Amino acid sequence: MKIWIKALLIAIIVMAVIKVSHYATTGLQQGFVIGSNSMNPNMQSGDLILVQSSQLVDIKTYEDSKLLDYKSFNDYGDVIAYKPFGKERSSPIIHRAMYYVEEGKPMWINGPPAPHAGYITKGDNVKTNPSYDQQGGISYNQPVKNEWIIGVAKVRDPYLGYLSSGMGGTILIGAVVYIIIILGYLIRTRKHTS
Repeated sequence: MKIWIKALLIAIIVMAVIKVSHYATTGLQQGFVIGSNSMNPNMQSGDLILVQSSQLVDIKTYEDSKLLDYKSFNDYGDVIAYKPFGKERSSPIIHRAMYYVEEGKPMWINGPPAPHAGYITKGDNVKTNPSYDQQGGISYNQPVKNEWIIGVAKVRDPYLGYLSSGMGGTILIGAVVYIIIILGYLIRTRKHTS
């Protein structure tokens, strides 16, 4: 079998193993790339964030985590990825779950009543996110419902998002794996012929 065919088959297998292992550990097929500075200093633009399905983990809010002394990404509470207003085609928001509010209860001190139960969320960057998402345009007056939540952030790979985002990232990673395999075969073949 030609060397390039062997390398291509191995590259496909390696990529499949990476995808399957990621799915098995997180419950999701992909991570999310941070596209803004709203989570600075704990997550940077371009970071790849791997999330675990919200069905596999209990979400801990900032409020509850202070009592439990639980921290995630250098602060109290879990960071969640959610679809604003539950819209499937919208870009996910990755912000911290601050607290849970019941339907009809004020969403914050002197705030309007919650139209439904859900999480009040906020980015960690105090300069770009001085208020809750529900006070601004991200999820205006709408607590994040459980069914809007994609998952809970568990792993941060700094700047890896630039390399792995979209189809171009998958092709780039596949090409790098392919080149490494070809080089390995060439080195091995050269040693055997010497």
